[in-house]
Formats: sequence, structure tokens, C-alpha cells
Amino acid sequence: MSKQFWTFLGIGLAVVAVAIAMTLWGTKGSHLELDGKILKVRVLSLNPNASIVVVDFRATNPSDLLFVVKNVTMTLTPGTGQPVDGTLISKYDLENVFKYEKLLGEKYNDALSIGDKIARHQTVDRMVAARFELGEPVIDSRQSLKLQFEDMDGAIAVIQ
Repeated sequence: MSKQFWTFLGIGLAVVAVAIAMTLWGTKGSHLELDGKILKVRVLSLNPNASIVVVDFRATNPSDLLFVVKNVTMTLTPGTGQPVDGTLISKYDLENVFKYEKLLGEKYNDALSIGDKIARHQTVDRMVAARFELGEPVIDSRQSLKLQFEDMDGAIAVIQ
């Protein structure tokens, strides 16, 4: 093979690589996603085998699309290993929990509920709560806590 062949092959591959990179970079905002982090976790023991977990989190929508919440799930993995899904507490009921259960402390953020919107390039602080059929010591010794948000269009975002 001649030197000219390798030169043209290298130039051709470089042009294709640049075209692919520009295509991916140019459509980055069209991919609906949600980034975030958990800010604070609070646990309220209801009895030895049940607790309410309140999670304050920060979510950012870096895309050019609106994120509309269709479903939220909270999954806790205890120290023993098997993940457990919590039963979500509604926005209205969470208001009552904070009103009557002073052990949880101050309410820092509004509750996130179905139908809430996170605008493009917006960052919001929200909270969600769920009941787990686990005692407070089991929750405190957890391996992980995961929030999963589903958009109306089917996109799924996970915050851990």
C-alpha cells in the first residue's frame, strides 16, 4: 500500500470522526435527562417495624426539553441487601406529617408530586417521602437510597 493511500485514509477517518462528534454535540439538548443529588435524609419511626423516610434533593434538567413527572419511586437497600420499595406519601399528607410530627424538623422544600414540571435548564430543590415497613435502625444502616423519576414521555432519571 502506498503512502498516499494511508494519508487519504487517515484524512477520511478524521473527517468522519469530526462529523459524528458534531452530530452528537449538536443534539445533546434533545436528550431528556435529570441530574441531581440527595441533600438530606430524615427518618421518623412510626413503630418498631415501620418508618417514614423524607428525602430532600436537588434536581437539574440540563436538556432543552420540559421534564413532567409521571411517577416517583423510592427504593432503599438495607444492610442485609434486598432492595425495598417504599409507599410514597402524597403532597397533602406530607404537609400534615410536618404539621403534627415536629420530630422531623423544619420543612425546607416543597414536595414533588405527579404532574410537577422541571423546566429546561432549571434546578429545583424538592422533597419526597415514603413509608417503609422497616425499623429505624435498619434504615439508618442502609447500603443505598435511590429516587427514580419517570417523565410523561417515558424517560427515567435516577438520583442516588
